[in-house]
Amino acid sequence: MSGFFMQKILVTGGCGYIGSHTIVDLIENGYDVISVDNNSRSNPNMFSGIEKITGKKIKNYKVDLCNYDDTFAIFLENADIKGVIHFAAYKSVEESVKDPLLYFENNINSLVNLLKCVQEFKVPNFVFSSSCTVYGDADDMTVTESTPLMPAESPYGMTKQMGEQIVNEFSKSTGLRSILLRYFNPAGAHPSTAIGEMPLGKPQNLVPAITQTAIGRIPKMFVHGTDYVTRDGSCIRDYIHVCDLANAHTLALKYLEEGRNNSLCEIFNLGSGNGVTVLEAIHAFEKVSGVKLNYETGPRRAGDVEAIYANNDLAKNTLSWKPKYSLEDIMSTAWKWEQFLKADETVFRSQPGELN
Repeated sequence: MSGFFMQKILVTGGCGYIGSHTIVDLIENGYDVISVDNNSRSNPNMFSGIEKITGKKIKNYKVDLCNYDDTFAIFLENADIKGVIHFAAYKSVEESVKDPLLYFENNINSLVNLLKCVQEFKVPNFVFSSSCTVYGDADDMTVTESTPLMPAESPYGMTKQMGEQIVNEFSKSTGLRSILLRYFNPAGAHPSTAIGEMPLGKPQNLVPAITQTAIGRIPKMFVHGTDYVTRDGSCIRDYIHVCDLANAHTLALKYLEEGRNNSLCEIFNLGSGNGVTVLEAIHAFEKVSGVKLNYETGPRRAGDVEAIYANNDLAKNTLSWKPKYSLEDIMSTAWKWEQFLKADETVFRSQPGELN
């Protein structure tokens, strides 16, 4: 095959939630994919789900990217890597507030080591997994890529701000073509129910907290804060289906490969463009599932921003990205995934969960 097809792409954090869905999308678009994931916070059985969907086995290197020599060895063995999509990072806002040094050490060192290898082996294209947390507590709840960045509300958000700066400066100095993708709130699962979100311990994100409460794994869930200046007092977020998010990575890679980028480092928001309150999300789940959720309201949580959602026009117009899943689709696929996990406890729940 010619063009971008069958080019080898390295996905870091390939066993993770977004990484696994992106591997599926890449394979379905003709890419040859390898993964690196040390499984410290991910489940290796996710590769079985990827194989079930795509019919392909994925080569995974069980390597900690904070170890430069081990990371270098991956590139030495795969000198034909043409692009890197970098997901591998710790992502819990709450954990980062409690242990900031863990986040600075892991998230920054792994990125620096990876970029050293990208430079050494002349990998031309790089896609960085960023986050809407880089906007901090923005003045306008509807943010565009040009919205000024405010101080991050958590050490996790700081590592994403620093990561973006590192990639940008590295691109300017080396000529690397790079894209920074700022995610909003990924949720849902692959419609096949072969892969989905598997949090480690208590869920930090809303949708798995909802589904685990509904299935009975959690006796009660909490809504953190009901005194925000929003429609119903709860936080507003932008929920984007993980399959839509995954497809944006494939499109971003193609965009770079085809040389359509206007600058060496470009930024795109990835969100649905719709702001949804926590309570509205709960009600959407109850409507789709027919399950009445046991929840309780409580005080605000440290590190949370009051309201933020995406203006996604740039990604739509430039990458030809068209999100196709609704909030109801998110809740429906997430619920089916949770029910699948309940029926297959021995395969998935016995392994570590996922935070990267």
